[in-house]
Amino acid sequence: MSRSKRYKEAGGRVEKKLYSPLEAFEVIKEVATAKFDESIDVSVALGVDARKSDQMVRGSVVLPHGTGKKIRVAVVAEGNDALAAEEAGAEISGKDKVLEMIGRGELDFDVLIAAPDCMRDLARHGKLLGPRGLMPSPKSGTVVKDVADAVKKVKQGQIEYKMDKTGVLHAMIGKVSFPAENLQENFESFLQSVVRGRPSSAKGKFIKKVTVSSTMGPSLVIDY
Repeated sequence: MSRSKRYKEAGGRVEKKLYSPLEAFEVIKEVATAKFDESIDVSVALGVDARKSDQMVRGSVVLPHGTGKKIRVAVVAEGNDALAAEEAGAEISGKDKVLEMIGRGELDFDVLIAAPDCMRDLARHGKLLGPRGLMPSPKSGTVVKDVADAVKKVKQGQIEYKMDKTGVLHAMIGKVSFPAENLQENFESFLQSVVRGRPSSAKGKFIKKVTVSSTMGPSLVIDY
């Protein structure tokens, strides 16, 4: 794959070494030259067998400094729960209203939260929501009794993560405009959450490799 001149210039200013998290974010901020506020992405290669369901790694964590991205939230809930979700900041809530919207293929939201008693009706939309990473799950904190609290957490900077088929986790933990110290704290919160979710059946070294990068920049390997 060909690389842009800007990418090559940035890559030329990155040393081939292991970086501490804080140093890595300082370098990323220094070499970022895009005209927009680039996202900061983390990739974590895990020492698990991605073919085994009992070694799937997924979860959620509230980043102390948020992601810098406005998150649109939809909630499948009824009655007072739906009202509480709207008061907590959900863009749209209600059982029939949200289910009908999804049925029309209108997925104008980033996160979908559901009350447990609504999951049976929501399940029929699994083939539409699943591939897009929008299907609620207890493990990701999006199937909960207290939907209002879940909305607040998402608005405060909660992110979801799920291992891909190659055993790698990807997460967006902030923006280039964030202070390097804030990015470091978000990074540490994310990694601590991943480590806590280590499957009991996983053997050997769990965190094999960690890299960070901006949207348009080269990857830096973290000494972890």
